[in-house]
Formats: sequence, C-alpha cells, structure tokens
Amino acid sequence: MISSQTLIDTAAVAARIGDASCRIVDCRFDLADADAGAAAFARGHIPGAVYAHLDRDLSGPRTPWSGRHPLPEPDQLAATLGALGIDAGTQVVAYDETSGMYAARLWWLLRWLGHQRVAVLDGGLAAWRAARLPLSTEPAVVAPREYHAVPDDDAHVSADALAALLTREACVLLDARAAERFEGRVEPLDPKPGHIPGARNHPYSRNLGPDGRFLDAAALRALLTPLLGSAPPTAVVSMCGSGVSACHTLLALEIAGLHGARLYPGSWSEWCRDPGRPIATGHERR
Repeated sequence: MISSQTLIDTAAVAARIGDASCRIVDCRFDLADADAGAAAFARGHIPGAVYAHLDRDLSGPRTPWSGRHPLPEPDQLAATLGALGIDAGTQVVAYDETSGMYAARLWWLLRWLGHQRVAVLDGGLAAWRAARLPLSTEPAVVAPREYHAVPDDDAHVSADALAALLTREACVLLDARAAERFEGRVEPLDPKPGHIPGARNHPYSRNLGPDGRFLDAAALRALLTPLLGSAPPTAVVSMCGSGVSACHTLLALEIAGLHGARLYPGSWSEWCRDPGRPIATGHERR
C-alpha cells in the first residue's frame, strides 16, 4: 500500500476500507460540547473507523498552569494508539467534520512520535458525504496492537523556550487563531484576550479553499513563504488557543514543502495564565 503522509482523498480512503494495514480515525470534536463528536460518530461514521476524543485521547490532563490541551505523555499516547489498533506499520487516516483542524492534531501527534504513515482526509466527512460514500453505525472490531513511541523532543517548544527565542528574535511565531481573537477584540475560551508580542497572525482557515479542502502545495507556499521573511522554515513556531489548530498550520507548511516547523503546545491558553508574561493587543504587522 502506498504510504500517505499529508493528505488523502475520499477515493483512496474508500479503497482502503477493510484493509488491516490501515486504520481510519474519526477526530470530530466541538470545543463548546465535549460529547458532540462521540455522539456524531455514533450516528454515522466512515465504515471501519474508530473514534479518538480530543480531551481524553489526544491530550494530557490539565493543570492550573497548563493550556487547555496539553500534550499527552508519550507512553500514554502510545497505549491509546495501540488500543485503537495502530502500530508502527499502520497507515493512519484522520478525519473530522470538514476543515481538518482536529484531524491535524492526531496527524501531528503521530509525527511527533516518529510515525510517518499518517494523512488527513482532505475535506473531511463533508467531502465523504458529497462523494455519496457510505456511513456506518457499527462499531469497529479492533485487535489491540503494541505501539512503541519514539518522541522527537525537538518537535515542540515550551513557554520558557519560546520566550527566549522571541527575545533573541530567533523564531517566527505564527498564531492560527481568527483575527478577532488574535487582536483581543473577543476571547470566548481563555482568561485574557490578546496575543504574544511578536506573533504574526495566520488564521488556519486561510489554508483552505472555498470547498473546505487544503489549497495545493504551490498556493500554500505562496501564502506562507512571505510570513517567514528571510527565516528558514525551521525557525517557525506554530501556536493557537490550545495547540490544536496550530497543527493545521504545521500540516499546511508540510504540504507546502516548508519542513521543520515546531509546535508551541500550550499556546495562548497557557501563556496568558502567567501574569508575568507579556501580552499584546491589536494588529501585529508582518
């Protein structure tokens, strides 16, 4: 089977249903209703898919000073992946309802653990329905597997490391939140509005075309390269509200051939909890 490492289309996924070397993972979630994704999965999902919950499966426990979706411990994530029927040789396909925001979180987590054979269903379940492909309400029968994590500690940065990079002007910090949140005009989820001084706003929705699918590689490169200026892609750190939609930007960079960017997992929800950290509002010039 051909390995898919960024995006996969509906026809390719349909052809792999029933293939024991491929695991389809439904990542639907709603930040306003943590049970909505699982309920939607029960009402209908891609045949053979398993469900991964953002809070319980794709995040670690919160602390008073953490962001809303801390990274899970690698061993715990490995146990979760094994329980979902994934091992090192499995081709993983992640999908959500439309944009790929939640699916990209699983994509990045697997890449963090050294797993290259993972792709996001382009256009998500909306594209699947538009192609008139079948849905199922039957739970998948999954044989647990052993997953051995080999995490890359250089794939993400801590708040303190990020602060040091910004002080030295040694990174390009991209914030994937919508402009109104970045500028501090609204803040529906976190304790304080605004953004990290020096960050550049790149809402993750810009990575998508009107059809909800990712722009092609050339279009993404044209969109993202000006944000880097003279800096290499390895200088990019991606953030958002809680380290979820930031993974969408990391996927877009990968599609564009701009490799080596890192994640700030705590993102704004962690940064703004410390009163000693600086906060900016308004529009940050690129």
